[in-house]
Amino acid sequence: MEKKVCGGHGKCYPHLFSPLRIGNIKMKNRIICAPTSPSMIDLNGHFTPEMIAYLEEKAKGGAGVVTYGEAIVHSATGKSHNKQLQLDAFGVRQGMTEAARAIHNAGAYANIQLSHGGMYGGLASVGGDVDTCNVAYGPSDMHMPAGDVKEMPNELVYEIIESYGKAAKLCKETGFDMVQVHAAHGWLFSQFLSPVWNKRTDEFGGSLENRARFFLLALDAVRKAVGPQFPIEARISGDDMTDKGLNLEDCIKVAEMIDDKVDLINVSCGNHEDPDMFCRTHPSAFYPRGVNVYLAAEIKKHVKTPVACVGSLNDPAQMEEIIATGQADAVELGRASLADPYLPKKAYDGCAEDITPCLRCYECFGATGELEMVKCAVNPTMGEQLAEKCPRPLPKTKKKVLIVGGGPAGMEAAITAANRGHNVTLVEKSDKLGGNLHPAGAAYFKEDIRKLICVLEQRCKKAGVNIFLNTEATPEYVKEFAPDALFVAIGSNELRPPIKGLDSDKVVMAIDAELHPEKLGQKIVIMGGGLVGAEASIGFHHEGKECVIIEMKPVIAEEVNSFYRGGLMPEVAKSATCLVNTKVKEIIPTGVLCEKDGEEIIVEADTVVCALGFRSPYDKVDELTDLVDEYYVIGDCKKVGKIYDAMNTGYYSALLV
Repeated sequence: MEKKVCGGHGKCYPHLFSPLRIGNIKMKNRIICAPTSPSMIDLNGHFTPEMIAYLEEKAKGGAGVVTYGEAIVHSATGKSHNKQLQLDAFGVRQGMTEAARAIHNAGAYANIQLSHGGMYGGLASVGGDVDTCNVAYGPSDMHMPAGDVKEMPNELVYEIIESYGKAAKLCKETGFDMVQVHAAHGWLFSQFLSPVWNKRTDEFGGSLENRARFFLLALDAVRKAVGPQFPIEARISGDDMTDKGLNLEDCIKVAEMIDDKVDLINVSCGNHEDPDMFCRTHPSAFYPRGVNVYLAAEIKKHVKTPVACVGSLNDPAQMEEIIATGQADAVELGRASLADPYLPKKAYDGCAEDITPCLRCYECFGATGELEMVKCAVNPTMGEQLAEKCPRPLPKTKKKVLIVGGGPAGMEAAITAANRGHNVTLVEKSDKLGGNLHPAGAAYFKEDIRKLICVLEQRCKKAGVNIFLNTEATPEYVKEFAPDALFVAIGSNELRPPIKGLDSDKVVMAIDAELHPEKLGQKIVIMGGGLVGAEASIGFHHEGKECVIIEMKPVIAEEVNSFYRGGLMPEVAKSATCLVNTKVKEIIPTGVLCEKDGEEIIVEADTVVCALGFRSPYDKVDELTDLVDEYYVIGDCKKVGKIYDAMNTGYYSALLV
């Protein structure tokens, strides 16, 4: 992000930091932390201290409103995730009260999303595969890939309507300032609104007005429970993004139906449970920032109620433009508020260049499902907010610290150690900081990695780190420097297996290929179908190249979390021919000799890119660490991993000094 010289107090973004009246609350700015629901909920369906601290930090970061997502109003039928806040659970009030108080005490309004999974209460879903409800109730009888769905009886419909009123009353009583009713992303009301799923012939099926009746009656129940001035937000779809679902015109009609019932309309799109749609509902790096804003802008033309937009927004300049041009009245930030919870405060203070960019890698979503907590590739303290409330004391002795390697691990360690008061020197053998972030950020869809390099480099300079480029830390250098503490962050080496012909002029290593695309011919064979090879094919194809990926395993990018993979694989399919279960035998003058299904085949190539993985250089690590008493091995040279691993080991190792 470019630095805007305009001072603080929101002067850089006057529309973004103007107040907004929503019912009986007055937001201090137009920024809402969108509903998120990491799995930091206990088995009783209550908030945990970790979840409360997670929400509290977002409020500390300067947002006007902080929203907790997908609180279930009717646990017997609507619990769609393994662990969710259950608003009808005994004893739930204490944690809710503490959460609302924490958000208030940190300077924001507290919002909570009321939800019901519909059929996914009884079916395995993206967020739930155990402890599902006994029966999957949806709008109509149908068979889904995960199981059979039963038509929801009318008496249950009215019972759930009543549960929305009870849940809203509970939220108000425990201190929440507003509620959001979720009617998008394929959950209950979205299912009833859908002409694909709703085949009912009663008052809840048929016309759009009938299909919307359940949603409208629930809104009426919520309003009756909370009173006329209490703010109600509704999250609706702007487009189901399917041929047979609701289109923008239909969604405009839904917005018009709720115009006099709610105080804020949040416009999203797609379907959380459709693998093809997930990465549009939560836009992947293959979509432009703000890709879904146009839906809110169009709906805003047809309603008098303020409208909020979503769409992987990350840049306050873009948010300012959205508000200033009347596309929306408020912006809602999801993953951006995990990468940097202090984004609003930094923008307000005129420090947008220090905002940590979200990489849209779905590390957060992956952790929620796999680890029942939340983490972030670029924010080491995400999910650790409770521990961070008791920071480690600053060291009593100022140390002379040497950090070898200027990749993400080395830079993060340097920043952290310097901010703790140490005299930090970072040496990097190349002519720039960033390490393997440079090849990782080379492709057209990796702009945010390039931004991350700039942010970390600026932080190093601001922290007073002594930086020496074009300097290799040999054992002699380390001996002469005589550090009190040594951090080894020398990265990893690309694997070069003993494949015949690998020394051919046709072969280019993956890092070299990303950094020097001028070395590539028209027809490219990529050896290795992991994340590096898969992403490389997309970038090369974008530059007009013809690509073939050769992978020994049966699956491309097998190691990637399912959420990122959902957006990645359609792009790979468009970019490359994938030969799985295929072994490279030899690089030959015309291309690559392979073996597949017991037969030899030749894949023609002008260039062969070797993307067969990385290995930690333990010999060099040991050579350096044996020279000192206190040392820390961080990043890929400790264990080959992801950006998350580099940032995490860099930050937490530096706290030990």
